[in-house]
Parts: sequence; structure tokens; C-alpha cells
Amino acid sequence: MTERISNVPCPGCACLCDDVALTFEDGELANFEPRCELGERWFRTHHQAIPSTAEINGQPVSLDEAVRYAANLLHAADYPLIYGLSRSATPGQRAAVALAERIGAVIDTTASLCHGPSIMAIQEVGEVTCTLGEVRNRADLIIFWGCHPAESHPRHAERYASHARGKYTSNGRADRTIVMVGDAKQVHQWRLDPSGAKPDIVIPVEAGKNFETLSMLRMMLRGVAVPDASDELRQLLELMRGCRYGTVFFGLGIAETSMWDGQPHQSIGHINVAALLQLVAELNSVTRFTARRMRLQGDVSGADNVLCWQTCYPFGVDLSRGYPRYNPGEYTANEVLGQENTDVCLLVGAETVPYFSDAARQHLRSIPTIVLDYPGVPLEFVPTVRFTTAVYGLHARGIAYRMDNVPIMLKAPVMRDSPTDERVLNDILDCLDGIDVQPCSQRLDQREIRV
Repeated sequence: MTERISNVPCPGCACLCDDVALTFEDGELANFEPRCELGERWFRTHHQAIPSTAEINGQPVSLDEAVRYAANLLHAADYPLIYGLSRSATPGQRAAVALAERIGAVIDTTASLCHGPSIMAIQEVGEVTCTLGEVRNRADLIIFWGCHPAESHPRHAERYASHARGKYTSNGRADRTIVMVGDAKQVHQWRLDPSGAKPDIVIPVEAGKNFETLSMLRMMLRGVAVPDASDELRQLLELMRGCRYGTVFFGLGIAETSMWDGQPHQSIGHINVAALLQLVAELNSVTRFTARRMRLQGDVSGADNVLCWQTCYPFGVDLSRGYPRYNPGEYTANEVLGQENTDVCLLVGAETVPYFSDAARQHLRSIPTIVLDYPGVPLEFVPTVRFTTAVYGLHARGIAYRMDNVPIMLKAPVMRDSPTDERVLNDILDCLDGIDVQPCSQRLDQREIRV
């Protein structure tokens, strides 16, 4: 039996392309269209039989038993941590926040390991931004700074940026100038899409020199003489000043987050991003210019949005006092684990655990852990409690946020009875309601006395 399902949103990356067609033959995924290795790998990885719904110490148990065990762990915890959420969807993220409020936990998203510095910069200086639809229809100058879209977002160029045909860009690529700015050792190898399409201009920047480069552009924009500026930078500024509508997409290269090296380090990344955002704002005195982050995980933007409307803060939120407190570098997961401040960790998606620091990963292995994750996701440790949950966008419906914060309704082309994150977290919350949990402030006083 062959079944074809069209217009399926793909959570493979933060583009959330909603024009995917899936063909199933006898229940197996036979074809994925249009071609995108990242999206196809995501669907093939998660489209498989779920061997067990719940486990305790690696042994299969009933869902109810695992829920009770997890609730007891959280009830006994002094300072629990809830982390992840970027591979979830709005219903699961809301349930995670409700649980964090109930137990007085720290709740953090994967943004703290990647675009946390960008969020801090936006909070400091603001952001002139846009939707991807505006880029498609209006942008005649597109700059990729510190990112490699061909690898991280394979269909970004086709659907939204370089090649897309829009209302005022009817000729697609011919109507646009594309610039790539980045690491001097790599930028010449970067491409716009998997087919190898090249930018018009490539501007290398030495490692650690993003701030200086952006400062030069800002000074020249104000008419200040900058003798050290290269001809390439002067050309870039003229393109910026002369365009009708410009957009800069920026990635982890400018945020200078070494997430991919396994040792998170975000010391000055927010300063670089702040300089870029200030340049974009100042360019609006002579033309129309916007900025947009190249988010990576499928719904990391959704996690930020849900935490913002629930707690007023996008990541790294401490709820132990009964009200939200925000302090990146103190209440973010890598630091909470690395400094051994938490005694129980609940992971809603464990895909970014390998990017924690060595100290954080070592402490994670030494404490009770509760993991909610999709089928086919390997773990480098055996969690105390593990729930294999339904996949949003494949097994369950939900809402995810595209990289430009536009909500997309996810479909469920392969319906399954497996529990979702929302159900498991709400079941744990209901189980805790039957336990006499001390107020957050009382538990905090006890911790301070022990310290």
C-alpha cells in the first residue's frame, strides 16, 4: 500500500519548510521530496518502531511506574534542573515550564549553548528584524556572517534567500547580491546550498576580529576616516548603503560560541552581536536593513518564546524562590551542572549533552537523570528514568516556531499511541500534586543552611 502526504512541515532544522512530501510504502518511508539530506535524515531516524515507552535504570517498566519514580526523584531534589526543549513543541514546552514552577527548578534551553549571546545582545540593544517572507520578497542584498547555510540549513537559499523569487525579486538570484563574511580559514569553502552555489563576494575575517571589523564599518558609515579598512570592507559598506533592502543572517561564528568543540565559551559573543545589531540599526538611516539569527534546532525559537511568555525570560531561568530570576552564566545548564549545583536533571531532549563541558557531563553522570527523548537518539549514559516519546511533526501534532518566530502547525503523518512530552510531564505534575511538596522558599532556606 502506497500513501503520499503533501505539505508536511519538516522540523529537521529551524527553517521548518512546510512543502515536504512523504511517500510511505507498507508503513515504511520510501521517498522524501524535495531533496534535503538533513530533513530526510531527520524523518528516517525517527520513523521507526518504538521498543519501549518507559525504562528505569535501563529496564522496561510501565508508563505509570516510571512517572511515579520520576515524580519521587523530583520531589526529593533540593535544586532540580530542567533542560532542552528545542526538539519539542509548544505543548511540551508549556508543560515543562509548569513543572519547573511546581518544583522550583532551574529551566534552561539549548539556546544557552548556541545563540545565548545573541539573545543577550538583543536584550541590550534591540533588533531590527523581519520574517523570512520579507527577505524572499524584498531583499536585494543578503549577507551571511559567521554561518554556512549549505550545511546548517540546506533549503534556506532555495526557499527564502539567495534563489527565491519574490514580489520585488522576480528574477531570484539575478536580482540579488550575496556576500559571505566569516572565518578567514573557512569562508572561501562555504557555499549557499548543497549544489555548490557561490556568493558574489567573500570577505574573510581573522579569528577574534569580528568586533573590530564591525566597528570599522560603523565608523565609515558615520563618515569617519578608517585608514586600516580593506578595500573589501569599503565595497561591502557601499553595497549596504546602496541596496534597496538588505538582510544579514548571522550564526555562531559571530557569536563566537565554541559549542561544536565540546567546551562552551561565550565570553564576548554578545558584544560582537550587539555591534552587528547596532550597525544594522544605523544603516536604517540611509536604507532599509534587517538582521536575522540562523537558529539551528527545529524548535529552539519556540522554546525561547514559550519561556518568555511564561517567565518573561528566554533561557536560564531560576524558579527556586517562587518567582523567575534570570542570569546567564549562573542559571544556565552547563554552569549549573559544571559547578555541581543540581542534584536531579530532567532532560527534554538530550541531543546537546555532548556539547556540555567535561565537568558538566561528569556531574550529569553522577546524579539521577530523567530523559524524555525520541526513538533512535543515542545517549552516552544510562538515565535513571527514560521515556521514549512520540515525535512532534511525525507522530503527534503541535506548534513549532520557525527561525523568524513564525508559528508553524506540525502534522502527524504517522499517528502513534506513544505518549508525548506534554502527557509525560503533565502526568509527573499530577503525581506531584498528590505529594506534600514544600514551598520553594522553604526548600531554599534549607539548602542555604546546609551550605
